[in-house]
Amino acid sequence: MIKNVLGLLLIATVFFGCGDKEDKRYVSASSGDINSIVVVADNLLWENGVGEAIRDSLAASVEGLSKDEPQFTMSQMPPEVFTGFARKNRTVLKIEKGKEADVQIARDAYARPQTLVIVTGQTNAEIIEQIKANSEKIISVFKKTELTERQRRTSKSLFNDTPIRENLGVSLKFPTAYRIAKSEDNFFWIRRDIETGNVDLLVYEVPLSAIRKGDSAVVDVVRVRDSVGKIHIEGALENSYMATEPAFTPFISDVIVDNKPTFETRGLWDLKNAFMSGPFINYAIEDKVNNRYIIAEGYVFAPSIPKRDYIFELESIIKSIAIK
Repeated sequence: MIKNVLGLLLIATVFFGCGDKEDKRYVSASSGDINSIVVVADNLLWENGVGEAIRDSLAASVEGLSKDEPQFTMSQMPPEVFTGFARKNRTVLKIEKGKEADVQIARDAYARPQTLVIVTGQTNAEIIEQIKANSEKIISVFKKTELTERQRRTSKSLFNDTPIRENLGVSLKFPTAYRIAKSEDNFFWIRRDIETGNVDLLVYEVPLSAIRKGDSAVVDVVRVRDSVGKIHIEGALENSYMATEPAFTPFISDVIVDNKPTFETRGLWDLKNAFMSGPFINYAIEDKVNNRYIIAEGYVFAPSIPKRDYIFELESIIKSIAIK
């Protein structure tokens, strides 16, 4: 009798214990295109000031592109249809009216990985206020999720970066779709052909003295990239080379890459004495230990098609960098 009771207790323990683990382990995989957000909101909210505030924040144009492209692509659905497969999107913004004003972030609520941002308020005005006041936070958490996802996809098939590690002391995770087109004088030109052009990376080093901090930083970043472009990035036509588009003022900001202070510069490049241009994103990573900046830049040539996701792919690759 005692054995039977103990047996039943053991079975019950295993059953309920496994049930708890299954809740955590078997959450469905999330889905969705990179930089695509599902907005769950009543149709009336989406069509009035609340929807306008969401679009102004999350669909604002990406800095440094030749044509306006939204930071995120959004699709809206009312709460009653936010069920089943619709709940599996990786990034979700949910608007709930009639509750205390707040912004909450939930992880892996319906799928994994997933970021769910819930904005609440008693009135439309309160919801709009929460969106505007927390727009940077909301954008940051969604972008972090998408960077992680982009890097996860890249990691499925990594290029062997041994030449870069041995020459520059830098590890960089990029997919096998790329190739090293040029390697000389601690300069690497890494390229990927696409149907309409190419997506490229540059990795090299310059002395710390080459880029001054403060207002002179953007001038120095442009001067460095133009001098490198003239030497290394030649076009098909004679005397053609890459330079910064002079009619477009680059955007520069301070960020952290590989736990190091970094200048992030976004702008447009063109090919001097030729007819090619496109956006670039440049990171000057301060490496005090080795008295240098590591410059990692990505640029895109893809006429007549959107370039946001290509630049984002390059950003995700560069942010995988590890300086040894």
